[in-house]
Amino acid sequence: MVEPYIGKWKMTSSDSFDEYMKAVGAGFASRQMANLAKPSLSIAVDDQGLISMKAVTTFKTLEIKFKLDEEFDETTADDRKVRTTMSLVDGKLIQKQTWEGKTTIIEREIQESKMIVKCTMDDVVAIRMYEKDA
Repeated sequence: MVEPYIGKWKMTSSDSFDEYMKAVGAGFASRQMANLAKPSLSIAVDDQGLISMKAVTTFKTLEIKFKLDEEFDETTADDRKVRTTMSLVDGKLIQKQTWEGKTTIIEREIQESKMIVKCTMDDVVAIRMYEKDA
């Protein structure tokens, strides 16, 4: 289940995120803000099994609520309107976003109490690292 992901996380590093943002079509201003932001991420599950994922930065707060394997509408930080499906595959939390014939995959994995977030768009891959925030 998603238990290992539950809690508060703070970003500790980000590699190739600007290239990833370009690949998904984010504009210059959105990319500048995204590259400056050090998001904190909170993941929780309610009594009905609804999972919430809240990303907080100094610029913006975004929250999505979902059930695993159920498609939903999402507006991304760079204002793309996407259809998103969250799945748990081999312990990895996989977020698949589709819009305008494009697809990006955001894969979250827990390794040694760190969360590794791999963002893939075509052949562009960005890696962001998070640590549990006590």
